[in-house]
Amino acid sequence: MPVHRGNRRYVVVRQQLAEGKSHKLVAHELGGTDYISMNLYQTRISGALLRPCEMAASKVIAFVLDFEPDA
Repeated sequence: MPVHRGNRRYVVVRQQLAEGKSHKLVAHELGGTDYISMNLYQTRISGALLRPCEMAASKVIAFVLDFEPDA
């Protein structure tokens, strides 16, 4: 799905796994080098568990909260 955040455009792929208990999100900046990757696990004991892939959780959270789908 094409999205934008500020003046940057990304292609985002989201996968739902394990009957909705796990989610994977990967975003690649079009024409740039930015990259976002994370896994989100829904657990009975801990609730939602965010696991960013080789980046700060704050970067992933900011991206997810700020991106908008392209019109």
